[in-house]
Amino acid sequence: MTVRDIYASLDALSPFVMQEGWDNSGLLVGDFSQEVTTVVLSIDIDEELLETVPENALLITHHPVIFGGLKQLQFNQYPAKILAPMIRKNIANIAMHTNFDQTHLNDYVATQVLGYPIIAKEGFVAYLGVDEAYDTFALKVKTALGLPNIRGVRCHERITTCALVTGSGASLMRNIQADCFLTGDIKYHDAMEAKTLGLSMLDIGHYESERYFGEVLAPHLEKLGLSVIISPSKNPFTYL
Repeated sequence: MTVRDIYASLDALSPFVMQEGWDNSGLLVGDFSQEVTTVVLSIDIDEELLETVPENALLITHHPVIFGGLKQLQFNQYPAKILAPMIRKNIANIAMHTNFDQTHLNDYVATQVLGYPIIAKEGFVAYLGVDEAYDTFALKVKTALGLPNIRGVRCHERITTCALVTGSGASLMRNIQADCFLTGDIKYHDAMEAKTLGLSMLDIGHYESERYFGEVLAPHLEKLGLSVIISPSKNPFTYL
């Protein structure tokens, strides 16, 4: 199959037109006419991963390796340091970021990982039916996601409805209509604002909430007869 063939299948599954205006999903490295026999799925691309990826492969990632405008390519700096070996090995890259969040990833984490029903959806935001004490709910979320710890903002003793956005979604908090908001990368001032809004929050981590990308996408690609490798993406953070 060619990169174009695979891109068309991905677009049918999770239309790239659904991505946010600030996003950069799509074909970022490579040529649509390139023949592909091996597909590697990963959240991100790093040097260690590129050492194991065979030549002429297609890397499908969640996060775009090229995000903002590039004004220079200095091969000792990110992202050029990542792009150089990709070009040498003829490795193509398609990113499926905010489009895949909306069509698949949030739903999967809500129902298959956390085990709660989705009662409504608004773009990125999945609303879950909960009806549990805050402490009970927080512990269940921590355990389901395998978090070493969980921090939160407590504004309710009991959670009846909860909003979920995988990755980094705290900027959406003013539009959340729920008792609690699950998302990653919650900053100090986000927590202060949540207090004033009366919105409970739980920080579910960026990597921890998105690390299911490969296992969600792989079955769809395997149906095309492709050899699919799910990379064990590594969290850039360590916990002591």
